[in-house]
Amino acid sequence: MITENRAIVGEAINTIRGLSIDGVQKANSGHPGLPLGAAAMAYTMWMRHLTFNPKNPHWFNRDRFILSAGHGSMLLYSLLHLTGYDLPIEELMRFRQLHSRTPGHPENGLTPGVEMATGPLGQGISTATGFAIAEKHLAAIFNEPGHEIIDHYTMGICSDGDLMEGISGEAASLAGHLKLGKLIFLYDSNHITIDGNTSLAFTEDVGARYQAYGWHIQHVDGFDVDAIDGAIQTAKAQTEQPSLIICNTIIGFGSPNKANSKKAHGAPLGPDEVKLTKQALGIPLEPDFYVSGDVRSHFGECGTRGAKAEADWNEKLAAYRKAHPEKAAMLDSALNGDFGKDWLKALPTYGEADKMATRQASSKVLNALAPVTPLLMTGSADLFESNLTEIADGGNFQPDTPEGRNVFYGIREHAMGAAVNGICLHGGLRAIGSTFLIFSDYCRPSLRLAALMHCPSIFVFTHDSVGVGEDGPTHEPIEHLTSLRAIPNLNLIRPADANETAAAWKVALESKDHPTLFALSRQALPCVTPADTKNHPLEKGAYILKEAEGALKLVIIATGSEVQHALAARETLQAEGIGVRVVSMPSWFLFERQPEVYRNGVFPAGVKRIAMEAGATLGWYKYADAALGIDRFGLSAPGDTVMKELGMTAENLVAHCRALLQA
Repeated sequence: MITENRAIVGEAINTIRGLSIDGVQKANSGHPGLPLGAAAMAYTMWMRHLTFNPKNPHWFNRDRFILSAGHGSMLLYSLLHLTGYDLPIEELMRFRQLHSRTPGHPENGLTPGVEMATGPLGQGISTATGFAIAEKHLAAIFNEPGHEIIDHYTMGICSDGDLMEGISGEAASLAGHLKLGKLIFLYDSNHITIDGNTSLAFTEDVGARYQAYGWHIQHVDGFDVDAIDGAIQTAKAQTEQPSLIICNTIIGFGSPNKANSKKAHGAPLGPDEVKLTKQALGIPLEPDFYVSGDVRSHFGECGTRGAKAEADWNEKLAAYRKAHPEKAAMLDSALNGDFGKDWLKALPTYGEADKMATRQASSKVLNALAPVTPLLMTGSADLFESNLTEIADGGNFQPDTPEGRNVFYGIREHAMGAAVNGICLHGGLRAIGSTFLIFSDYCRPSLRLAALMHCPSIFVFTHDSVGVGEDGPTHEPIEHLTSLRAIPNLNLIRPADANETAAAWKVALESKDHPTLFALSRQALPCVTPADTKNHPLEKGAYILKEAEGALKLVIIATGSEVQHALAARETLQAEGIGVRVVSMPSWFLFERQPEVYRNGVFPAGVKRIAMEAGATLGWYKYADAALGIDRFGLSAPGDTVMKELGMTAENLVAHCRALLQA
């Protein structure tokens, strides 16, 4: 614990408040209410409980802090500055300005000390569940008696809005079931949202709800540092339940005219109200962004404490390496995010006789890689039997078996997406989440955040088209491939066969700065692409699968289950003397990263192109002159019947090719 001069605690808390309202006012934009109300909570957690080293924000055994209520970002930036992170006061003065390191909502990778991007309410506390899963799993794998090398907490602050969002309920239910005892959140219960008092829409007993989820619940005065301190100590003392400490606060605390009202939430206080607020709190009016020498020295103790904590841990790590060299080598790989190269040797290949659904091929690849990638953790939203993403003999991640590699997320797609992101962001592990492609709608915000956060999550989404068949249009994706491709920095791969699927896994495991999403078939597909999965042309995103014989007249582009039809159509057209090239294009994302000369080689100027994919045609006009797809909802019937009824056949493709050539 930081050694405190009691006289300075109040000044330190008010300094956080002053920096926060000055930042918002200078930007003429932001949310001053939460920092004013939550400063005491944040101070207590940061100064008395969080273990971190501001000089090394990525120290592995640090506690992770997540501001789920990301709109209150000036609170976090003020703390990061005061405790010694590389965030100078000038950056606080540039809050919400172009290319500053203090954006409107926190962004990891941009601001040192920020663990994840928050702001979409509910995402922070839900992703924190993944952080806590990772800590518990890694501790179970690596810790030995007398050598507890993985031992840290995931903590944060959430708001009324966070706990209204459905994703937080999904994640809280999961966290309670898994008994994530090292997950601790302070709840800034101020009863105000943008529209006004929470009595308008949110009147349940939140504590009772979270208690029913299996959380440890405490109620405290959110302005009483000692009470908050004691509550966190109590939360840490029990290890069987995640903790929610409900802190009763006042939004905009200290503002004479805006406290406890929606006016304090999402707009600057205004110059006059800033002055009145500083006077009420005893903050000097001049200069703006005031930090006294005593306060700066007080917060600076964090750097000393953090450096010592990391040094002590490094000594423990050295002793661990001597006592458990094999595990230590594995831990070093985890710390460096390095899976080695042995898994490449295990990557399977397939021949023409290996006709199978790409979900089945994915399962075979995953289970071939799992023994040599022990830091790969998988999970499914109650669809292991359909997604085929379970690691055989991997064990189940449960409260009493945290070493298990298979996470049962239950029917909670959105929480699964967030948790997978949290596991990956924590470090030391790569996480997989799986469901049907149709249910990407239920976890799209988490997919988008994964891309924004440059988080290398792996999402395995099966049943990728109307080939689902009998389940009908409610379960048959139409617009999903197009809409998911529209997310920047998300690599969607729709493989054509088992070999492209194996190559897709290679791409996913080698990716460090973006998530990967597989769209896999339910129905069996023939092997039609090269068998060299270690150097497969899939890595280019699009490639010439079959070249034209004679003069090139037409390029057919296809993905997934339609590649076989493209090849069959080519044979028919070639027999008529029409030179046709077939391009398999499993990943737009990868293709668009290739040099222009390569892209122009695949799609030469002046040659007509047609695309075929069992989904919406909207996006294909970026690459093709015509597109054969499905721009209506599906049907309930056997998959092959539905595909034929909706025109996904080689014969229909041939007809469309002829029409394009005659146009």
